[in-house]
Amino acid sequence: MKTIQFREAIQQAMSEEMRKDDTIYLMGEEVAEYNGAYKASKGMLDEFGPDRIIDTPISELGFSGIGVGSAMNGNRPIIEFMTFNFSLVGIDQIINNAAKMRQMSGGQFNIPIVFRGPTGSAGQLGATHSQAFESWYANTPGLKVIVPSNPYDAKGLLKAAIRDNDPVIFMESEQMYGDKGEVPEEEYVIEIGKADIKREGTDVTIVSFGKIIKEAYKAAEELEKEDISCEIIDLRTIRPMDHETILESVKKTNRLVILEESWPFGNISTEITYQVQEKAFDYLDAPIIKINTADTPAPYSPVLLKEWLPDSDDVIKAVKKVLYK
Repeated sequence: MKTIQFREAIQQAMSEEMRKDDTIYLMGEEVAEYNGAYKASKGMLDEFGPDRIIDTPISELGFSGIGVGSAMNGNRPIIEFMTFNFSLVGIDQIINNAAKMRQMSGGQFNIPIVFRGPTGSAGQLGATHSQAFESWYANTPGLKVIVPSNPYDAKGLLKAAIRDNDPVIFMESEQMYGDKGEVPEEEYVIEIGKADIKREGTDVTIVSFGKIIKEAYKAAEELEKEDISCEIIDLRTIRPMDHETILESVKKTNRLVILEESWPFGNISTEITYQVQEKAFDYLDAPIIKINTADTPAPYSPVLLKEWLPDSDDVIKAVKKVLYK
């Protein structure tokens, strides 16, 4: 095992796959000459050249469409958005072409494409740069949606995404690129659609994903001091979702708290809540609690931003509430 940064895990996954398959290329704003806006493609231009590491104009609609068209013609593009907030400019290509082309062509065209970049808030960047669109994309049949929370998962899942014959939305975080973690030096791939139990527990199940899961870890550490045992599940893949791992955990702990960096209306937490109440209602000893951001655009003020974004204190309060403490 070697300790590397999240950005290095992303770079390694792309580079390793590109060395094996010359139909894979990376395209996006500043991915080449600048080594990536977050240095996630550092050194790749030198190794693979400008034909496969391609800088683009500021035109998400344009280069997303080029990516979809080239995927229809036998390539396996990786399209980087500087942030998924900017993917809205190209969302027509993602939703109306990438996600639907296989079905609308009667299976004549696969679209093996990965759209990747940061999601969610990243500090004081204002309302239009601090949005989480996981539930938007996960609501679209034909797309797979992945949100890793650490370097190990990021590398294994990105390799799987690049090899997949369907379009994959791969969401990272600007605030995780410097995070460090152990990653095997030998090759490995993580199966898409499998959640991971990051911490075993008996009293309550906490489900989360992405960078906000760190707050669940902090809460579990504090609650352990009070002899409260938390089981933490990292979804890793939003669609397809691993319902079985969640249900088995709830059947053991009988309580569920869901932590998600998203607006509260119609989000991933809502879908999990429905699935659990439908398939494990009789196992619940308390109502499910979901913890989300405030139902407003993200504020710029650091004081208001702290109130807007969920933290470990919110998790602790929710856990104690479902335990009637």
